[in-house]
Amino acid sequence: MSELIKEINLRRAKRALSDKKIPQETIQRLMTAATYAPSCFNNQSWRFLLLTDDAALKKVHESLSGGNYWVKKAPLVVVTATKPDLDCRLSDRRDYAHPIAGFDPLKVKEAFRIPDEFIVITLVAIGFPGDESALRDKHRELENSARDRKPLEHVLCFNRWAFKSSQN
Repeated sequence: MSELIKEINLRRAKRALSDKKIPQETIQRLMTAATYAPSCFNNQSWRFLLLTDDAALKKVHESLSGGNYWVKKAPLVVVTATKPDLDCRLSDRRDYAHPIAGFDPLKVKEAFRIPDEFIVITLVAIGFPGDESALRDKHRELENSARDRKPLEHVLCFNRWAFKSSQN
């Protein structure tokens, strides 16, 4: 267990990416791990579209907002999609927190002919660390700053809702 915590603690969301191609075996291992994620009633509602060739990557680049310019260096972008009948229908405004929400999902759907009944949820940029000089000052500072996380007691409780209103 301590090895797992160490790896999770070392993990960072990097923006300075190398355009070095990711070996197919590495991609296979990453995506196998992704499919092991928990899902409601084990529905495994995710669908992943892996973009690795230049033409496909260019299409997704055209959907990015200006602040996500750094994604253009990633040699692999994963488009994550689902549709309602693949997932659980839960009450209370089931919302998603997207790692990359700054893109036009309709452009992605159109570019890759994803059927209308699917909802493109997020993009995941994956790559090796690269040259930080290509980053804007704001992102370069974030790249090297201490991780900013709330204390566990602000985000975690067991067996009953125990958060104070001021923590929400």
